[in-house]
Amino acid sequence: MSDSTEELYNLYPEEDKNAFFHAYIYMKYIDHFIHHAFQASGLPTKERTEFPKEEGIDEMLKMAIREIGDAAGSYETNIYHGKVVNLKDAIQLVTQKEDLSLITPEQVIPFKIAKDIILNNPESIALGECACRAVSQNPCLPMDVCMFVGDPGASFIADQNPKFRKISQEEAVGILEAEHGRGHVHCAYFKREMGNRFFAICNCCSCCCVGVQMWNILEGTIPILAPSGYLARIGDYCNGCGECIDACHFKALSLDEDEQKAVVDAAKCMGCGVCEDICSIGAITLVRESSKGEPMDIEELMSQER
Repeated sequence: MSDSTEELYNLYPEEDKNAFFHAYIYMKYIDHFIHHAFQASGLPTKERTEFPKEEGIDEMLKMAIREIGDAAGSYETNIYHGKVVNLKDAIQLVTQKEDLSLITPEQVIPFKIAKDIILNNPESIALGECACRAVSQNPCLPMDVCMFVGDPGASFIADQNPKFRKISQEEAVGILEAEHGRGHVHCAYFKREMGNRFFAICNCCSCCCVGVQMWNILEGTIPILAPSGYLARIGDYCNGCGECIDACHFKALSLDEDEQKAVVDAAKCMGCGVCEDICSIGAITLVRESSKGEPMDIEELMSQER
């Protein structure tokens, strides 16, 4: 057993060792896992040309997908979900220097299961191919935009999955900034089998990401994503150019034909900040909105615990 595998195994108490095996196959075969997630969701996916060599892995992945789907119906039972974060908060997740343990309030992560921010060796970051982009028929580029943050997850996936490699925190910040510039949404992911905690951050879009696609299809009725805690606000000097409407991954913006001004659908807005930065005249700002929960701002959360 490799050191990273042993460290992953040791993460789980004796009564939760089954979670280790789920985490093991999830990280080692994450592209196959997401392929099955696309199929289960009825989303189009490219045909697979590679399959796990070990017998039974595909069946185990399908079972995991079914369990996630069965639990997805409420905040009480959901075991695998994401939190939209703006660029500033995303950067905080990949730049911590010391171990961190935050029991996250439900105003931030509204789920009952898999909600805490626990970072062991936070400078350990593994970058790899976004599994959603990898199985999408016409994926966004670049492909390497998915980051596992902290150990044992980051070291394990870098050791066991050839599509992942270790990067520095400075590289991680550069990737987040570049993806933000491309108009993609930062999502922090939480998973029961990853120790009931935050484990990864990816850069998502409505054309590739299974979570964002299903959020839009189901119109937010199934709680698989939590909003950032912010809401887009349109200034009076909006000229109705439509840049933001085309860029919004959550279909939260439209054009008021009479006033020739963009309009925000507050129920759909996830506060990602893409529209704020894409607006060439600065007519959009993000504002805190209590109905959207609280931001996953690590500095603010740490100050509240002191």
